[in-house]
Amino acid sequence: MRTIKIGEKEIGLKATPLALLYYRQEFKSDLIGDLLKMQALQDDPSSLDSVAILQIAWAMNKAAEQGKSFPHFESWLDQFEYVDFSDADTMTAIMDEAADGFFRRGSRTAK
Repeated sequence: MRTIKIGEKEIGLKATPLALLYYRQEFKSDLIGDLLKMQALQDDPSSLDSVAILQIAWAMNKAAEQGKSFPHFESWLDQFEYVDFSDADTMTAIMDEAADGFFRRGSRTAK
């Protein structure tokens, strides 16, 4: 789990299977599939899908707040005065949390 700042508000992000479910329920799409589509950003920054990044952040924020009342995406967005897409640290933290949580490569020992 990590904490990021969107506008002037700090939120927690947690890339868990619950985030995958929340994303599917809210956006009728697969978080991992949408995340993989964003890999093109490395080669072509003009392919940025700002709404998709915020959708991923929403799902991971909802997972971090699991068990608490949580707003739908539009209401969640409304709580932020602004989003600074030039803040590389925030954008990177969203993508890193997703990558760390959904693509773990740790070695496992057989018993």
